[in-house]
Amino acid sequence: MLRIPCPHCGVRDYTEFRYAGDATKVRPTHGTDDVRAWHDHVFLFDNPKGAHREYWQHVQGCRQWLVLERDTATNTVGRAWLAREGAAS
Repeated sequence: MLRIPCPHCGVRDYTEFRYAGDATKVRPTHGTDDVRAWHDHVFLFDNPKGAHREYWQHVQGCRQWLVLERDTATNTVGRAWLAREGAAS
């Protein structure tokens, strides 16, 4: 079972969260009218195997957005931090 460490609420079951995508993907510049760039951003994605950073929202808890480090091959969960804090080193 996947257990996610919420910075506010502690370790919780993954069913309290909603997966929200790749946290490493760069969004097109705000205000751009490049349809191809937006198409690629929304519809094309990688399916990485191994260490990865993902966005999750704690919908049944504090409702905060998190960045979670997770190994997609083993489903091992690493660190988690608030998305508003930006990239962690």
